[in-house]
Amino acid sequence: MVVLGSKVYVTGEARERALDGLGGLVRNRFGDLDVTFEIGHREDDFPVVTVDGPDAVVARNVLREEFGEVVPTHEAGETYVGTLDSWDDDGFVLDAGPAGDVRIPAANLDLGQGSPAQIRKRFGLVQHMPLRFVAGPEPRLADAEVDRLYDWTRGENGRVNANSATRSEVRATVNRAGHAQDIVTVERLGLLEMSVICNPDTDAPGLLADIGRFMPSELLAVVP
Repeated sequence: MVVLGSKVYVTGEARERALDGLGGLVRNRFGDLDVTFEIGHREDDFPVVTVDGPDAVVARNVLREEFGEVVPTHEAGETYVGTLDSWDDDGFVLDAGPAGDVRIPAANLDLGQGSPAQIRKRFGLVQHMPLRFVAGPEPRLADAEVDRLYDWTRGENGRVNANSATRSEVRATVNRAGHAQDIVTVERLGLLEMSVICNPDTDAPGLLADIGRFMPSELLAVVP
């Protein structure tokens, strides 16, 4: 059993669509592995994938690599995953499931100048987005996480990050807004957190304004 490091925090039909989408995603990731699996979710909204079969160990490792895993305890110096729950002047608070909330002090974000709220907006960190961190007396964002976020602000492609939506819903919204030719792809950040990668000549804030009319989601633009 693997408790995935990404949350399904919507309800009703939206939750069913999200879990169905997760089932398809897991099936694709497992490919030809000889396993069977079941998907459920816990009261804290973290999904659980139970895997059986000859290739179960390999399949569980595939899930951990794709989504990360929330675990009951943390060891100092080891890397884990949590979802962005809240932020204030003192830093970020990550929901790490059974291990409880993890506070990343502002000084340990390593994402440049500004308050945690300003940093969050600059890097497009929508609520519930999974983030990897290093556990310890004063947890910090993992180096690989910091590098990934800085990479978003470099190069030619802006982004529009969204939460509370499946990948197919985001694609459909971009098409509905008439911007199908203005994006490269929709990248999955979590189960319900997506990143629309813009073409080099597409203005990310402008795209956000256009698709925001059709999406009941938090949207943040990342400008390179």
